[in-house]
Amino acid sequence: MSSVNPAPYDAPETEAARPRDEWPLWEIFIRGQHGLNHRHVGSLHAADAEMAVKNARDVYTRRNEGVSIWAVEARHIAASSPSDKGPFYEPAQSKVYRHPTFFDIPDEAGHM
Repeated sequence: MSSVNPAPYDAPETEAARPRDEWPLWEIFIRGQHGLNHRHVGSLHAADAEMAVKNARDVYTRRNEGVSIWAVEARHIAASSPSDKGPFYEPAQSKVYRHPTFFDIPDEAGHM
């Protein structure tokens, strides 16, 4: 008969043992069969990166839509705020050379 030593009461929980509401949030990006870029398809909670990729496969590629999955822990994503849209993008307005308004496009070129 083998004896099993119980873990001490103050032992830290493993990632997988934590309740799901405490698991980190992961943002999921999938590259489609015919696409060259990954697109954001949703979010999910998972204990670690491996679980996030496997769960994303099960949730977001049930019909073989994807060829590649990226799982990025949400806390590692830096983003601008929509409320800062004006001040954040305002410097671009003063750089008129970034807009192709100085070029004449021939009618034969069609819609661009």
